[in-house]
Amino acid sequence: MFKELDPLLHSELRLAIVSILAGVESADFSYIKGITKATSGNLSVQIDKLEKVGYISITKGFKGKVPNTSCALTETGKDALSKYIEALRSFLPNI
Repeated sequence: MFKELDPLLHSELRLAIVSILAGVESADFSYIKGITKATSGNLSVQIDKLEKVGYISITKGFKGKVPNTSCALTETGKDALSKYIEALRSFLPNI
């Protein structure tokens, strides 16, 4: 009856990260942190979890002399988000 929700995306912060990245080519750590209001430590842990399963890719570099971490949603991540939304709709059939 109900489709299984991806437990990795069912976390509020991880779902927020993937949702943000779904609307942009890439976003840097500071941008994601500002939108989610997450602490640096928590955001870093959640981004690491998403990267380990292949939902996002991380690029580290510099903007001028300042370190910069940029994240992008992978095809695997796009597919996982689509499946998550589809599964969520099974819980809300009238929407």
